[in-house]
Amino acid sequence: MSDTPLGFDTLQIHAGSAPDPATGARQTPIYQSTAFAFRDADHAAKLFNLQEVGYIYSRLTNPTVAVLQERIATLEGGAGAVCCSSGHAAQIMALFPLMAPGRNVVASTRLYGGTLTQFSQTIKRFGWEAKFVDFDDTDAVAAAIDDDTRAVFCETIANPGGVVTDLDTISAVTKAAGVPLIVDNTTATPYLCRPFDHGASLVVHSTTKYLTGNGTVTGGCVVDSGTFDWSASDKFPSLSAPEPAYHGMKFHETFGALAFTFHGIAVGLRDLGMTMNPQAAHYTLMGIETLSLRMQRHVENAEEIANWLETDPRVESVGWAGLASSPYKDRVARICPKGAGALFTVALKGGYEACVKTVDGLKIFSHVANLGDARSLIIHPASTTHRQLTEDQQVAAGAAPNVVRLSIGIEDAADLIADLDQAMA
Repeated sequence: MSDTPLGFDTLQIHAGSAPDPATGARQTPIYQSTAFAFRDADHAAKLFNLQEVGYIYSRLTNPTVAVLQERIATLEGGAGAVCCSSGHAAQIMALFPLMAPGRNVVASTRLYGGTLTQFSQTIKRFGWEAKFVDFDDTDAVAAAIDDDTRAVFCETIANPGGVVTDLDTISAVTKAAGVPLIVDNTTATPYLCRPFDHGASLVVHSTTKYLTGNGTVTGGCVVDSGTFDWSASDKFPSLSAPEPAYHGMKFHETFGALAFTFHGIAVGLRDLGMTMNPQAAHYTLMGIETLSLRMQRHVENAEEIANWLETDPRVESVGWAGLASSPYKDRVARICPKGAGALFTVALKGGYEACVKTVDGLKIFSHVANLGDARSLIIHPASTTHRQLTEDQQVAAGAAPNVVRLSIGIEDAADLIADLDQAMA
């Protein structure tokens, strides 16, 4: 690699990888192995004692997964990354070193329905609490942070509504409070937004979505900016205090900017076991090679389709933040200058029934519980992804009963418009 900073398009192909030293293979091999041989007993001891970096067992580290981790961290501008089995796993992995019974996370009301359920229900079993706040109300976010808050969580481009979060403002609040800002960057990807440039401390991804881009495998990733001072207070003992499992070693003192990453592997993957398999990492690496090209087409198609929908008499409103009429238009220029993404909602005047009929009438759009595919996708959140929520919670999340969510693919935009037109008819 050159010492001159490389462009995004180059890094998405080359970061973290090199020809295989044993065979010369140019594509990253799939190291389909559970375990890796040690050179000798001393080598094994150093690996287990975190004195040397290497491969032990694929629950912890794997060479294929390691390339993906470095590539995503590089594209995000982070210090390190840990890949895992899904986006939901990544969220737990991100919170795990920070939380403890009685602690809370302040979270946006505009989140993916599965995240809302994970935060409002499942994490209670760990003794954790989530406090949901409208992140457009900065004062409310600041007021929700208390002595037991250990993180603030939001999405760059909210799923399903397409709302762009003002990361600059929210990060200022979290810095004043001395807690990390965790940003789910799944719907934006590092091509449209790098949350670390706007003050975030940690980034999570569902690599299942745009990073892979072809709907083949699930995966997740936690990326560390390397900039948060875990030792500035006693709030984060997992990172700042002696770790009994490693003879009293202090992760932040020992690993500095890579403290969170090393903890995620040495403790998180070791004990939670949310491992990404090497074949999934391989598929995602291949997907990332075309990320910028796909995202450009996703955004171009989204713009054309959103503008068409906004003028259609059967449509009540369109949630794409890039529209001239959107209240979030100014944020797009600042937070996502390359475009407002390709995920947004459409409210239909015919209500719930019109949504169901539209979904059932489409021929090119696929009715699936996924997003970020090269194919265009549609779902009715109120009856699926956000079904577990009350109607008030659905409305707050941007998933009211009269709303469908579109994930615009990279097909011909004219064909997609014709498909929507005939289905709504």
